Amino acid sequence: MIVILLAGLTWCACKQQTVTQENTTYKTMTVKQEDQTLLSEYTATLSGQQEVEIRPQVSGLITHIRISEGEKVQKGQVLFIIDQIPYRAALAEAEANVKSAEAKLATARLNMESTQILREKNVVQDYDLNMARNELASAEATLSQAQAQEVNARNNLSYTEVKSPVDGVTGMIAYRVGALVNSNITRPLVTVSDNSRIYAYFSQTESQIIDLIEQYGSPDEFIRQSPKVELRISNGKIYAEKGHITAISGLVSAGTGAVTLRADFPNPQYLLRSGGNGIVIIPSVKKNCIVIPQSATYELQDKIFTYKVVNGKAQSIPITVFPLNNGTEYIVEKGLQPGDRIITEGAGLIKEGSKVE
Repeated sequence: MIVILLAGLTWCACKQQTVTQENTTYKTMTVKQEDQTLLSEYTATLSGQQEVEIRPQVSGLITHIRISEGEKVQKGQVLFIIDQIPYRAALAEAEANVKSAEAKLATARLNMESTQILREKNVVQDYDLNMARNELASAEATLSQAQAQEVNARNNLSYTEVKSPVDGVTGMIAYRVGALVNSNITRPLVTVSDNSRIYAYFSQTESQIIDLIEQYGSPDEFIRQSPKVELRISNGKIYAEKGHITAISGLVSAGTGAVTLRADFPNPQYLLRSGGNGIVIIPSVKKNCIVIPQSATYELQDKIFTYKVVNGKAQSIPITVFPLNNGTEYIVEKGLQPGDRIITEGAGLIKEGSKVE
């Protein structure tokens, strides 16, 4: 019994020693200075440079559709034709009213001239002359009104040809020939997107924007100096054309606390489409910096710490990191020097003063 008990104690002691040995074996690295590019990724929504909803300005039946869905169109190109018959009739009536008003005006002018001559000869009274003048003024107003109605009728006729206001690509057509449409329709006839350039809208936190503005001095300076960005499209590939950040919103979203930015990408092959999604990749280049894995750090009271190996023991030290990161690494600005050795894994489980092998 004594022999068995001693053997058991010996086995337990060996086990305890083995556990202690495993707990004090850590992966470490010696930090050094190097150039580093960190890539930050942000989910983005794509939009064409200009997106226009095409709606009719007059009511009527669609008689012709001059485009196909997804077709490239030019500014001024006719897309739809609305029944022109009633509008041609209205224009003809307006033109006739103008001619009638012109004739009445000519008559009133002749009457005015003859009445004025008669008044000079005291054949008629001032009353007659004033009446002639009033008739002339009324005829002039009637002509102006008729001319305005003619312009309106001519415009309405021109509106029966629904034209594209921009160069772009058409979306899906919501109405077909024979449909009755007007300016109050709920859906546009079609949407034309100018996709020659694509805007990628993404968000950063308010604190990130503040850090960037402090780093560059102003939003305009950040836009001017910011590096080119890339776009990962929906098939997982990197888009061939690089873009630039061209705008920062002046408002912070009340719901999310985020600030919207816009990156501008050329789209010569029309590969990108308005309404699509992608991921904007922003590089941050730092020269002669210290880069450590995030797994080598832990946070306590809004501060970041890492464990440095000092005389064979783990010693926690606070560090200051660059505001931007790629999700796996930090650029250390203060707290570490080249040649320092740190523990790279399990920082949150290490005890202060633990022996490190």
